[in-house]
Amino acid sequence: METLLNSSAVELRQLIEHREISARELLDCHLSHIQKINPSVNAIVTLTAETAEKRAQALDEIQASGQELGLLHGLPMAHKDLTMTKGIRTTFGSPIYADHIPQRDELLIERLKHAGVVTVGKTNTPEFGAGSQTFNTVFGATCNPYDLSKTCGGSSGGAAVALATRMVPIADGSDMGGSLRNPANFCNVVGFRPSTGRVPSWPSDNAFFSFGVQGPMARYVKDIALQLQAMAGPDDRSPLSLQEPASIFAEELVGEMAGSRVAFAPTLGGLPVVPVVWEIIENQRALFEELGCVVEEACPDFDGADEVFKVLRAFRFEMKFGPLVSRHEADLKDTVLWNIEQGRQLTGPEVGKAQQRQTSLFQKTRQFFERYDFLVAPVSQVAPFDINEPFVRKISGQQMETYIDWMKSCYFVTVTGMPAISIPAGFTPTGLPVGIQIVGRFRRDMEVLQLAYAFEQRTLMVDRLPGLLL
Repeated sequence: METLLNSSAVELRQLIEHREISARELLDCHLSHIQKINPSVNAIVTLTAETAEKRAQALDEIQASGQELGLLHGLPMAHKDLTMTKGIRTTFGSPIYADHIPQRDELLIERLKHAGVVTVGKTNTPEFGAGSQTFNTVFGATCNPYDLSKTCGGSSGGAAVALATRMVPIADGSDMGGSLRNPANFCNVVGFRPSTGRVPSWPSDNAFFSFGVQGPMARYVKDIALQLQAMAGPDDRSPLSLQEPASIFAEELVGEMAGSRVAFAPTLGGLPVVPVVWEIIENQRALFEELGCVVEEACPDFDGADEVFKVLRAFRFEMKFGPLVSRHEADLKDTVLWNIEQGRQLTGPEVGKAQQRQTSLFQKTRQFFERYDFLVAPVSQVAPFDINEPFVRKISGQQMETYIDWMKSCYFVTVTGMPAISIPAGFTPTGLPVGIQIVGRFRRDMEVLQLAYAFEQRTLMVDRLPGLLL
């Protein structure tokens, strides 16, 4: 059982294809583990064991009949509780939707089902995904498996914890300001923010908003690539979707890194970073050099990124959640209400200026990447913190003005639209995970995965299990 739980999704898929294990046997193994581990961490908040068993049985019958197997055939998977799943409770972490059961699947779920996943449930998230700390009044907080008194990050926190504790081999998430990257960073797993449009999203009330993306999480880079073969690819319902086929992610992950130009930015241009995180990031410089990369300390000019992100995020919050205020104000958490109010105070010229500055930032970053192939930086500016603290208020003596300021190292990258991955890089002296962020050139997602894979093969940090499993 332990061998199966620690195996990669790629390995598990091969075992199923070769009939060394059935989808039902693999599911039973994971369900048993979920029952044992989940009460301690609160990662999977809606368990769908009965329907999962029926699904696994049906998939085994498909295989027995000789039909072609899907890319993810038989793999247990949990979906973020922001993602609509037909017939499965989807709360968005909000008491307003505590009993909400969607009547249709999102496009992402359609594709995952077509690929053959077995849905075991939904993973916890902060209310409406607001903030990088996973807690809400519907289900409570999700604990970091490396230290139950610490946060797992967010907003895809439940997904990261489910992966780290081996309750599922693959999971999905979403990312506006770091929600795929930050929890992966805090939980010693991998979270990939793909280029805008790489994983198309539908339905959407603002199909042209570029900050929010959906994407994969896993314990291994090769499992990220496997999921993208099912998640990516064009769809006419999503106007920003990229036309490249998902099959590009079936290419070899072993790439030639020698000569790759890496801009190394351990503070991402002067952001406050706690010493323990800075030291772990700084220690990775030599590893990239060992891979043959040409490493130089450099960083894009992110001047204006903070304003751009905060203005357009507030604009988005008011558009999406503003209508809830008149009927459900008492049920909305204070940070969501604050973001909505920020949006209501915006003027047309302020929004226009933010969009102009975003365009300028994109062009400056694109030009930066004409010289460099990759940017290496911290994922988060802090290590996992007290689970009872809703957000970080101060970093190295510098006051954080809002509940999202401590995530600038992620959301500055969001503004540019470049693909970025969080990959395990080390542990603090107290045993808390710290990841490293690799950012790639515009729409060069596969290159990011190749460097991340090379880094992963040198470090093998994923092999360090949470104390909960020892």
